[in-house]
Amino acid sequence: MSNKPLNGWNHTPDVPIQVSPVFRWPPRPAQVVQWFWGSWFLVSEKLIILGLACISYIWFQPSLEVTQTLAFGWVFELWLRNMVLMSLVAGGLHLYFYSYSAQGDKLKYDPRPLMKNGRQFTLGGQIRDNMFWTLASGVGFWTAYEVLMFWCLSNGHVPMLTWAANPVWFIAIFFLMPAWESFYFYWVHRILHIPFLYKHVHSLHHRNINVGPWSGLSMHPVEHIMYLGTVLIHFVIGAHPLHILFHLQYYTLTAASTHTGFEGMLVKDENRLKLGTFHHQMHHRYFECNYGSLEMPWDKLFGSFHDGTQEADARIKERRKKMQA
Repeated sequence: MSNKPLNGWNHTPDVPIQVSPVFRWPPRPAQVVQWFWGSWFLVSEKLIILGLACISYIWFQPSLEVTQTLAFGWVFELWLRNMVLMSLVAGGLHLYFYSYSAQGDKLKYDPRPLMKNGRQFTLGGQIRDNMFWTLASGVGFWTAYEVLMFWCLSNGHVPMLTWAANPVWFIAIFFLMPAWESFYFYWVHRILHIPFLYKHVHSLHHRNINVGPWSGLSMHPVEHIMYLGTVLIHFVIGAHPLHILFHLQYYTLTAASTHTGFEGMLVKDENRLKLGTFHHQMHHRYFECNYGSLEMPWDKLFGSFHDGTQEADARIKERRKKMQA
């Protein structure tokens, strides 16, 4: 069986899909540099989120003196900021790709439209259902984690990291967070696929076989607690408020951007902003594969990697039969 792309998709990238060149052998330094530059600089999700975190910190973040004492005022301000951010990012992407169909089906993975009706959705339609769980639960727990972290940072329960004390480590943490995200997301995701947790918790997210921007953070409240718990690493690894803002905004806002259902945003027929990967899109259709991201090779190490080829599809189906036997 040859490495041919899968049938049933509107768009597939070049296959077989590759993980980050950092983890390929033999080493190819030029590819590593190119990948690192492309994933961080010019126009990238990471750089945009870092910009949003900086704006949030400079203009919309209460001081550590204020967050030292729990009070409705500053907690509400954080919740309102997060509601606006999620509405602008997820709502803006939905308007661009679906309401206005700004690039039609170009780079769209699944040929089917989002479901306007469906009995599996709590509120009937996919979009309404996704918006409810994203805004009512997702933004709520996102804010709750911010409140916890800023209160703990203000009161000395989380070690403070400042630019003045350690500028190199201050910058390095931003580049290391996506690696931690890849590690954390893979293992939490595998836990969520344990049958009991899948049935009672994670299946809510998997209602979205064909995903849209509002699907990314559409989760059960228990999954929001687990998913956003990534930020608790800063009880061990010191942080500045800017690191916490970036960490949680990266985890929440890229959930929307990576679930657009499109590989990227076209400008003059060129993919200028990479968004959702085919790797994760296949997880939503085939379920028992691609639990992690392409940043680190966890799926390859543990036999759950689907590289987008017909050969890999047959291998994953055989693996699923053995798991169900």
